[in-house]
Amino acid sequence: MPADSTVNFNVLHRTCKLVVLLCFLHISVTLIFYVRSLDIRFAFVQNQQSNTPADVRSTNLTTKVTLKDILTPKGPVTAAQQEEAKDEVQVKVEESPKKLEKCPETSPLLVGPLRVEFSSPVSLEQTRKENPNVEAGGRFRPGDCEALQKVALIIPFRNRDEHLKYWLYYLHPILQRQQLDYGVYVINQDGDEIFNRAKLLNVGYAEALKEYDYDCFVFSDVDLIPMDDRNTYKCFSQPRHLSVSMDKFGFRLPYNQYFGGVSSMSKQQYLKINGFPNNYWGWGGEDDDIYNRVASKGMSISRPDGTVGKCRMIRHDRDKQNEPNPQRFDRIAHTRETMHKDGINSLSYKVMKIEKEPLYTKITVDVGKP
Repeated sequence: MPADSTVNFNVLHRTCKLVVLLCFLHISVTLIFYVRSLDIRFAFVQNQQSNTPADVRSTNLTTKVTLKDILTPKGPVTAAQQEEAKDEVQVKVEESPKKLEKCPETSPLLVGPLRVEFSSPVSLEQTRKENPNVEAGGRFRPGDCEALQKVALIIPFRNRDEHLKYWLYYLHPILQRQQLDYGVYVINQDGDEIFNRAKLLNVGYAEALKEYDYDCFVFSDVDLIPMDDRNTYKCFSQPRHLSVSMDKFGFRLPYNQYFGGVSSMSKQQYLKINGFPNNYWGWGGEDDDIYNRVASKGMSISRPDGTVGKCRMIRHDRDKQNEPNPQRFDRIAHTRETMHKDGINSLSYKVMKIEKEPLYTKITVDVGKP
């Protein structure tokens, strides 16, 4: 091979190596700058996210509240303002309480038939200890679910303290197992005038609504105790007669129109019949008048079956100033004529005293006289 050819080949070989080296260097520099640009972009995105308001990033995060959000920047901030702002911050950042689910239609806590007896005395202190979740005034609501109904229990009352002890002793556990949002109202007739049960029930309705938005009202004599907690003290699509199977009547309904003892009505049902009559003084007649009111408005009486609706009556002598009402039969015959002007729309009374006892609210009232 000629010498000049050898020289040209060596020059060409060196030139190719240099070109390859330059290409490698260019690619390396390009890769380095590309990686660095990725780091810069990532840092920029992180910085933008950290400056984005919390409520934009996620609706599940709690917005941070500072003194600057609360206090105006005008002028120096005093120590009192700082303390006030701290309190407000605490209030603002508190999470809303979790909304409870509705209680089931049939409570899983019910046990069915109960043993009810009155041979052993009971005390209010004993009942208080056994029902620690009952609040002052006889108020209770379930802690683990939202009750389906808000129930006011209305008891017409006068001089029946021993009977009331048994009623509270048995009913509070039953009502709690039934998962009701309830309050107990004992409507005590003041003075020695002849007793007026139905008017006291009207008073209980009116006074209970002053305290709470009740949508159901259970009207109960103080001497009647249910013998089965499946007999739920709540309201139904029709007015409900709850004491359908009393030991007093051999656990039978005395007659088909009987609506005495314990009954329940929703607010709408009660107002539809204009409440109860106010002019039945003495024993008897008012429950039949109420039945006539219900029937005249096209409603019917619903009842539990005879087994679930069993109840016991505390034996007692008839109260003084509660003699049979001699006018009851005549008044019952004219219910349709009188019900629109005699009822909750004509109720008048005077509250003498309201006492918030640990297990019930006692409201003493003057209902006048015949």
